[in-house]
Amino acid sequence: MTKLHELADLGQSIWLDYISRSLIASGKLQGLIEKGLRGVTSNPSIFEKAIDESSDYDQNMQKLAAEGKSVDEIYETLVIRDVRDAADLMRPVYDAAGGADGYVSLEVNPKLAHDTDGTIAEARHLFAAVDRPNVMIKVPATPAGPLAIEALISEGTNINVTLIFSLAQYDAIAEAYISGLGKLAESGRNVAQVASVASFFVSRIDTAVDQALEKIGESGLQGKIAIASAKMAYARFRETFTGARWERLAALGARVQRPLWGSTSTKNPNYPDTLYVDNLIGPNTVNTLPPATLEAFLDHGRVALTLETGLEEVRAQLSGLSELGVDLDTITQKLQDDGVDAFAKSFETLMASITRKREQWKE
Repeated sequence: MTKLHELADLGQSIWLDYISRSLIASGKLQGLIEKGLRGVTSNPSIFEKAIDESSDYDQNMQKLAAEGKSVDEIYETLVIRDVRDAADLMRPVYDAAGGADGYVSLEVNPKLAHDTDGTIAEARHLFAAVDRPNVMIKVPATPAGPLAIEALISEGTNINVTLIFSLAQYDAIAEAYISGLGKLAESGRNVAQVASVASFFVSRIDTAVDQALEKIGESGLQGKIAIASAKMAYARFRETFTGARWERLAALGARVQRPLWGSTSTKNPNYPDTLYVDNLIGPNTVNTLPPATLEAFLDHGRVALTLETGLEEVRAQLSGLSELGVDLDTITQKLQDDGVDAFAKSFETLMASITRKREQWKE
């Protein structure tokens, strides 16, 4: 039994925040599944690194280019193959968990982050194209997100809501999920067949808040606010998925929308490399880890229920931040905006690379 199995016994699933052709073909992903891995997440930056910075996809791209496929068609073919293959490897986990785990996530085009209708159309297309029950389509928690999430959930599409940094953003997407489930139930469809996670990004909050604190010469709260924010999000999750409205859906088999901790690699080298794993362990949660953080946790992480400890201290830390004049809402909104921009830039870089190679092979 590994630490991943121990976490599963406590109600937390560990997913891998990485995907590549070589990870799948080499057997490494299967090896991690045997160690207790329960899902996989991807994003445009991950696919940029996988496709642009390796030769693993070149033969496939060359063949597609020779067939006259467009840049968009080449991109989609490559990505969907990886997601399908990973989903097939994760399928036994999905089946054993009764659909609670074993998911692989694929993100909509980040350029659609502020386009509700475009997001809905793209998510529908990707969900159908991958054609696996254990795929989740990632939709950002931008202002355009909640309406898209509600519509997609009401149709039975599994959704991973990404780029959540604040309680206000969390509240909006949780409401969208519950409303979507209500519409799904009203249509007579099985609400137990849809799943969703709410991806709350963690380490980036500390990076931004630490910089703000450094500017005013304060250090006491550095490295504290990200975990405090996540613990408050978990408390809100506990409150949201209770009461008569939720119990009616739960009686039909509806699943809670589990909080997923994302951006969990430690950005500050002075902080422990498992900081955002050890301190965020609790039932009905997911933590998606990049490979290095996963290996670090397997080696020396601490397994214990920590999400609901020290809540009074957490509230004091957030109040103290406000008293220092640091506006967390402004910071978290900028983090979301920057996150959308970063993913869009990665997507553009990847598409430019595919374009360059396609033209080269067409000659």
